[in-house]
Amino acid sequence: MPVNSTSRLPLVLAIFVSSTIIWSGINPAFQEVWIAEIIPILLIFIPLLTTYKWFRFSNAAYMFMACWLILHSIGAHYTFANVPFDWFGDLIGSERNHFDRFAHFSIGFYAYPVAEYLSRKGHCNPFLAGMFGLLTIMGVAAAYEIIEWWYAVLAGGEAGIEFLGSQGDIWDAQKDMLADTLGALFSLGVFFYTKPYRTEASQA
Repeated sequence: MPVNSTSRLPLVLAIFVSSTIIWSGINPAFQEVWIAEIIPILLIFIPLLTTYKWFRFSNAAYMFMACWLILHSIGAHYTFANVPFDWFGDLIGSERNHFDRFAHFSIGFYAYPVAEYLSRKGHCNPFLAGMFGLLTIMGVAAAYEIIEWWYAVLAGGEAGIEFLGSQGDIWDAQKDMLADTLGALFSLGVFFYTKPYRTEASQA
């Protein structure tokens, strides 16, 4: 998918993500949990805004990245275990709130922009770029589970439990990492189909 320098989609997505972040900070369920959850959002969103002038991803990459920013902001507002998502549990006959699984699946989407950046910059061929994107997501997923555990231990109490979001599942961390990985594999399938690395070097 070629980069379209005249497309307004990145601007529309930036406005929508910004609005969601602002909304999420209005009377969140747990202020301390919201702060902890919003930090990784800002660590990604702000650099995307500030580097847009120098490197413009494809529209597909921006759409993929916006998915997690929006879902995570919603989870930060309610806490992931309490997002109004009962309809999905009812649909599959589960009492668990599976919103966090969708959010973790969307984290995997970042394998696409990682692979796109590496291939368009000529750092490696598309296959190696895709492999690096997959391994990056798997590494980040494992690291984030450790961070969640660390925060839960330090915060303690209800805030720690809500941030961890395991909902009593002892295999929650492993399932979250699997969701991350599956999301990465899905986005990389789109990556090799759309071939953003064919963008002219002058656009990179």
